[in-house]
Amino acid sequence: MSAYSLVLQAPALSDDIVAALAELSGASGVEARSADVVRLANADVARRDAVATHADSLGVDAAFVPAGKRFADYGLIVSDMDSTLITIECIDEIADMQGLKEQVAAITERSMRGELDFAASLVERVALLKGLPEEALGRVYAERLALTPGATELLAACKAHGVRFMLVSGGFTFFTARLKAELGLDYAHANTLEVVDGKLTGRVLGDIVDAAAKARLLRETRDALGIAPDAVIAIGDGANDLLMLAEAGLGIAYKAKPVVRRQADVAINHGGLDAVLGLFA
Repeated sequence: MSAYSLVLQAPALSDDIVAALAELSGASGVEARSADVVRLANADVARRDAVATHADSLGVDAAFVPAGKRFADYGLIVSDMDSTLITIECIDEIADMQGLKEQVAAITERSMRGELDFAASLVERVALLKGLPEEALGRVYAERLALTPGATELLAACKAHGVRFMLVSGGFTFFTARLKAELGLDYAHANTLEVVDGKLTGRVLGDIVDAAAKARLLRETRDALGIAPDAVIAIGDGANDLLMLAEAGLGIAYKAKPVVRRQADVAINHGGLDAVLGLFA
C-alpha cells in the first residue's frame, strides 16, 4: 500500500488542532511547512472520513495525498469555471439582468447537487434568457465576475512549473474565451449562446458541454499531450464535474456540493485555490 501524508491547511494552525488530527489519523510525524500548512507523515488513509469530518468542524482543510508528490509531477490541471476558478455562477448573474435570478439560481443549485439532468436544466435556463441584449454578458464580465481567491497564485505556479491549465465549463464561451485571453490559459471549452441581431435567442449552439463532455475533453487533451492519467489534476464543485474528477489522477472538490465532496480524492472547503499548492511536498 502506498504511504500517505495528511496535509492540514488553515490560518494559524494551533498545536492542539494538529495534535488532535495527528492522533485521529494515526500519523507518525509532523512537519510544519508554514504557519498555515502542516504535513503529517504516514497517516492511515482508512481513517479519511473520520478525519475529514472532524477537521471540517474545526475549519481545517485535511487531505490525504500520496507521500512525496510534488506539484511539478503533474502535467495538466483541468478546472471548472463557475464557483471554481471564478466566484459567481455566470448564468445566474445573466438571469439577474432579466429579473429572473432567483428562478434560474434555484435550477442551477438543483443541477449542481445532481438532482436534475445538466443538459436539460441548461436548456431550460438558457430559454429564460431569450431577448436579453448581448451587452448584458459584457456587464456581467466587467461588473460581477471575480477570480476565486488563490486562483492567481495557482495559475502562476502552473506557468512556473510547466503545468498546462484547461478550463472546461458547462457555462459559456463568452466568459471562458475572455478568461483564457486575460489569464493566459492553455485551453478553454464551454457552451456557445446563440445571438441574433445583438440579442440572445434562448438557445445553445452545438453539443452541450456536460459531465461526459468534460471527462472526454480531459482524456483527449491528456492523451494529445502524452501525459499519464495519474499526472492530471481536476478541480470542480458540482455534480457535472464528477466524471471529470474521476478521470484525473487527483480529483479535487473545491467548496463543493456534498455529492462531490464524498467522491473526490481531496476536498478544499475553507481555503482558496492556492490550497492546491499546499498539498504537495
